[in-house]
Amino acid sequence: MQIKARYSHLNGEEYLLVHHDSLWLELLDVIESVDAEACRTKVSKERTRRGNRLYSPIDMNAEFKQGLETRGWEERRNTFWVTDDEDLLRSIQGQSEAEQKASIIATGRKPIMSYNQTDFVKDRVAVVEVQFGKYAFVAHGLFVKHLSFYVSDIIDVGIEILPMKTLETQMSSGVPYYERDLLNVIRQGRGVPAVPLVLLCVEP
Repeated sequence: MQIKARYSHLNGEEYLLVHHDSLWLELLDVIESVDAEACRTKVSKERTRRGNRLYSPIDMNAEFKQGLETRGWEERRNTFWVTDDEDLLRSIQGQSEAEQKASIIATGRKPIMSYNQTDFVKDRVAVVEVQFGKYAFVAHGLFVKHLSFYVSDIIDVGIEILPMKTLETQMSSGVPYYERDLLNVIRQGRGVPAVPLVLLCVEP
């Protein structure tokens, strides 16, 4: 596969080039190593495209997963505790996981464990999603997962990999595409989400 377009939010790409240029080149190598045509294995059952051979999101994700994991990128969870009190939640931001739980219990409330999970992290850089699934997950990755890991001081920059519209049209319905999610980021304003990001647009 190849990168067709990219967007640097809050100097995400510039940060990578200065501080993690080897990781940046490693990620580019993974993308180029994915054989998209070999992943064209899904036979459509949709009424308007029945029998057409489409690119398989599962197969493409598997290719990315193998390429990243063999280079040392690993899954990571950020666990935290929540409750229903707004003021309390604000006051425990920045505390450790254990401190959050203890602070909630001290008020007589019940702590609820929650977590965010990234697909791949290496040296404080996260590829939170390789987005070939359902489009609803992109917003969660961009505006929740990346920010959670950033404010918890686990990562310095996050990366999203999205198909170009021309690739999305040759996949199952409901798959996200770069052009739409680029707009979703831009229209929030320059500072939202408050985490350096790189959006990568890929195609065969």
